[in-house]
Amino acid sequence: MSRILLIEDHDRLARLIRKGLLAASIGVDVVGRADSAWAAIRQMPYQALILDRGLPDGDGLALLQRLRSAGIRVPCLVLTARDALHDRVEGLEAGADDYLPKPFAMDELVARARALLRRPVEFRTLDLSHGDLTLHSGASILHCGDEKITLAPAEVQIMVLLLRKHEEVVRRSALEAAAWGLSEAVTPSALDVALHRIRRKLLAIGSRQRIINERGLGYALREGDPPQ
Repeated sequence: MSRILLIEDHDRLARLIRKGLLAASIGVDVVGRADSAWAAIRQMPYQALILDRGLPDGDGLALLQRLRSAGIRVPCLVLTARDALHDRVEGLEAGADDYLPKPFAMDELVARARALLRRPVEFRTLDLSHGDLTLHSGASILHCGDEKITLAPAEVQIMVLLLRKHEEVVRRSALEAAAWGLSEAVTPSALDVALHRIRRKLLAIGSRQRIINERGLGYALREGDPPQ
């Protein structure tokens, strides 16, 4: 399932949009502030964003400009009550891919979200490398030299976060959110099972990268010898 991040602080509207997207088989996480959105986007490779301009901690366009300056090209639909021509131009110049004024019909929002998700794959794939590993997230393939292996969707999201933060220890809760979304309940053992599978796949392709459990802190990628 494709996953969109909805950045909307109006609780009732956020619930309605989420319900409409889920009914269209589009996964959606919801946050209500720009700083929460920045943190979520840094954790998860969303396929698209739906961004309200009027957020409690600033104009949504400031967040969009920050994302574009950081090289994050995830497609973005801006929602706003401001419908003047100069407002639409301002949004597009800030890096928006589409612009929908409020009030809007849910069918139109869903159609526009689907259009963002159909954008060419080069706008949505993410290649990350560290040590002897390269992850092509759009194709769900992990490479080590000439060896490669396919990852399940949750495994891709976990590896994206570990590779992005390879110099840091990543909290368990952050890995769970990356793999299954901010809104989904996760069984206590789900992450352990996914990490076990990934560790076996790293061994299968001959990588020296290991997923290390830093007790009480989280998990990190570290180079090491194969287990005896």
